[in-house]
Amino acid sequence: MTNRSDAAMEKFKSGYNCAQAVFYVFHEELGIPEDTALKVACGLGAGMGRKQEVCGAVTGGILVLGMRHGRGSKEERTAQDSAYTKTRELMEFFAGKHGSCSCKDLLKDCDLSTVTGLLQFKATGLLKKVCMPCVETVIQFLEADKPQ
Repeated sequence: MTNRSDAAMEKFKSGYNCAQAVFYVFHEELGIPEDTALKVACGLGAGMGRKQEVCGAVTGGILVLGMRHGRGSKEERTAQDSAYTKTRELMEFFAGKHGSCSCKDLLKDCDLSTVTGLLQFKATGLLKKVCMPCVETVIQFLEADKPQ
């Protein structure tokens, strides 16, 4: 594991969600205050507000890619294309390792929108078995990506 992976795991284990754990460890590089990074990524955890859509680790990674390669008010339209390309690359890399980018697929029959599902998530150790490796995969991709 890298220092960023270690830091993300610590943030994740301390109660922050997968998207927050990923985005947080890049906040200094991106010039974003720690609190802002945590708040920006907050709603993306558990597949976007526990809807179990795109994995929060992936969406946290997409935020990093947008900050690195995306189009702001001073960039050309080609920056948007670059961000889209990087996003697809991340999603393909992630799905290649985990079989899907869908939180629902990754967690199988565990419904995070219910109390029963949250208890099942804890009881079966899915944080350690599934979610932590997902966060590590995204960190690995982002560390190989070259910031502009």
